[in-house]
Amino acid sequence: MKILIHGINYTPELTGIGKYTGEMGAWLAKNDHAVDVIAAMPYYPEWSKKEGYKGKWWFKESIAGASVYRCPLYVPKKVTGATRMIHEFSFLASSGFFWIRFLFKRYDIVFTPYPPLIIGFCPWLYKIFHPKATWVFHVQDLQVDAARELKLIQNKTLLTILENIEHFWLRKCDYVSSISTGMRDRILSKGIHASKYIMLPNWAETNIIKPLPTSESMRTELGIPLDSKVLLYSGNLGEKQGVEMLIDAANQLKSKTNILFVIAGEGASKQKLIEYAASKQLENILFLPLQSYAKLASFLAIADIHLVIQKKSAADLVLPSKFMSILSAGGVSLVTAEPNTSLYDMVATNNLAYICEPENTSVFVQTIQSILAEDSTPIALRARQFAEEKLSIDGILGAFMQQCSYVQHR
Repeated sequence: MKILIHGINYTPELTGIGKYTGEMGAWLAKNDHAVDVIAAMPYYPEWSKKEGYKGKWWFKESIAGASVYRCPLYVPKKVTGATRMIHEFSFLASSGFFWIRFLFKRYDIVFTPYPPLIIGFCPWLYKIFHPKATWVFHVQDLQVDAARELKLIQNKTLLTILENIEHFWLRKCDYVSSISTGMRDRILSKGIHASKYIMLPNWAETNIIKPLPTSESMRTELGIPLDSKVLLYSGNLGEKQGVEMLIDAANQLKSKTNILFVIAGEGASKQKLIEYAASKQLENILFLPLQSYAKLASFLAIADIHLVIQKKSAADLVLPSKFMSILSAGGVSLVTAEPNTSLYDMVATNNLAYICEPENTSVFVQTIQSILAEDSTPIALRARQFAEEKLSIDGILGAFMQQCSYVQHR
C-alpha cells in the first residue's frame, strides 16, 4: 500500500511520539509498503534543532526505506502555552510547501499522530480531494484534555475552541486509534462510535532491547559503582510527569550512601529540576542527557529500579511510552498510578511492576526501600515475558495493517 505519515515528530528523535512514528515508518517500509513522511526538523525533547538539521529549510531525506520530507519550524527557547501554539502553527504553515504537491498524489492510508492539534487540517483537505483514501487519526496524547486538567491553559474560551477543533477531526477522520484503554474510553465519551476506533498500543523492539546483567551495563562508562543501588528515571522532563518528586525522594534518602538517583532526559522542566536539586545540596542525584538508541539496552541495565511516574491529573491522558522498553529489558519498575487507570490495570492485572500512589513522596520512598530489601527476579522475568508475548512491533503493527487492509478491500 501507499502510505503517507504526517506528523511533527519523527526519527531521529529518541523519545515520545517521534520515536514510535519513526519506528512505524521503518517497519512499514521493511514490509514492502511505499512510505512518504511529512515531518518537522527533529528538535524534541531538547527543544533545540538537532545537529545536521540547523540552518536547513525544506528538503527530502531517506530514513530506513521511507522518504521523509522535512519542514522548517519555529522552536521556542522557552516553552509556554503561547510559544507552543506559534511553534505548532509554524509547522502547519511550512508543511503546506509539500502538501500542495501531495494533494495530487494518491495514498491508500494517511496516518496522522496527534498531538499537535493542527495536524488534522491538511489530511482533512486531502480527504476532500481523495474520499477513498483512509485517514487514521492516531491519538498518542490527549493534548486538549491535558491542557485543561493540568491547568496549562486556563482561558475557558480558548479551551472550548480547541475542544471543538479536536472533535471536528475526530468526526471527520475515517478511524481513530490510540494507545490505551483509558484513552479509548475518553475518545468514545466524546461521541465517537466504537466501530470507528482501532487500538494501536505502543510497542517494544524486543529483538533489540533485551535483558542484560549489570556487568554489561553502562555503569563503568558513566562512572557508577557496580555495587550502587541505582534508581533510574529516563524520558521526558515535562509538566505531566511530576519529576520534582524524585528530588524530594532523593532528599529523604540522602543518608543512604549506596543509593543513587539517575535522571536521564530532556524537556522544558530540566533546568528547574537541576536548580531544585542544587538548592537541597544533594549528592545522590546524577543528571544525564538522553542516551543513544543503540546503547539503550545497556543503559537500561544500569537500573536496580526503574521509576515510571506521572501526576494524578495526567492519568489516562498519556501512557508512559518508556515503560514498554523497560518491560522489554526485563526491568524492575516502580510505577505511580491510581486504580482504574490504564497503566494501573496493565501493571496490576499482569503483575508486571510495583505500584504506589502518585504524588505521595513518603509512600514512594517507603516502596523503594521495600523493593530494595527483597528479591525482584520474578517481576523481571514476568516483564520480559509480557513484552515478548504482547508488545513486539511485528505483532502490533502486523495486526494494525491487517485491519487497514480489511478496510481497504471491504
